[in-house]
Amino acid sequence: MSSAIDHLVIAAETLEQGANYIHKILGVDIPPGGVHPKMGTHNLLMQLGSTMFLEVIAINPNATGPTRPRWFGLDDAHTRRSLKDGPALLSWVVNTQDIKSLMQHTGFDFGRAESISRGDLSWYFGLPDDGRLLAGGMLPYVIEWKTDKHPAGAMKNTGCKLGSLTLYHPNAAWLKSILESIGITQQIKIEALPANSTPYLLALINTPGGIRELRSV
Repeated sequence: MSSAIDHLVIAAETLEQGANYIHKILGVDIPPGGVHPKMGTHNLLMQLGSTMFLEVIAINPNATGPTRPRWFGLDDAHTRRSLKDGPALLSWVVNTQDIKSLMQHTGFDFGRAESISRGDLSWYFGLPDDGRLLAGGMLPYVIEWKTDKHPAGAMKNTGCKLGSLTLYHPNAAWLKSILESIGITQQIKIEALPANSTPYLLALINTPGGIRELRSV
């Protein structure tokens, strides 16, 4: 079983705040994406490579509330409080060509593969019933695109590329074992933290203005 980094997820209270954050940190303007009727969210999107992208996501104030918890823990009280301090790297997503098989061959509960759409795009996405962040955002969500070509190719190229993604965790061996079970070890780094430390994500982005950092809360 193999998988690859698909996209990084920046969460914000509003898309305007998210766009301002990306401009401040990366020095580029991220264009609009679309809406997710099933999740009550909307987003901004830009390339990080031909098969990789950056997403800014927020609750859509104009949408009817979903009948289930929103993805990426956006309904979680702790997540909502943290986003009041500003947008941040919240989670990440990996893609696979067989999401159901991947989920069956790992010891971690990545949720159920559900069909999602945004405009004319559709995909399968692993969703936990309670909408929680997977391991607090340290473990990725899983996606399988229903397209012949990766959608990142049609997104705006702002000159930004993912340089590295490092996961800092006090139980690095456990994290590594789960990621190995879904075939995602080559594109990421795992660094051990002291016991009881707060895990976090650090993405280094190559931008037209140099290397910039995106950090989780």
